[in-house]
Amino acid sequence: MAGERKAFPLRVDPALWSALERCASAELRSANAQAEILLREALAARGVKLKAPAPRKRGRPPKQEK
Repeated sequence: MAGERKAFPLRVDPALWSALERCASAELRSANAQAEILLREALAARGVKLKAPAPRKRGRPPKQEK
């Protein structure tokens, strides 16, 4: 399905996770979003090209007319 996201467990050193949470907080993101951004940046630095992520739908759905 389009837009489906993969969930997976991740074991991370507590100090590393704490640093990730601080960075995420400073940029007003969740730790999960920050981890995804850092992974994308690391892959880009290695020359791996990815499609831009699909924009997430935000807000209320439009009202349906009868």
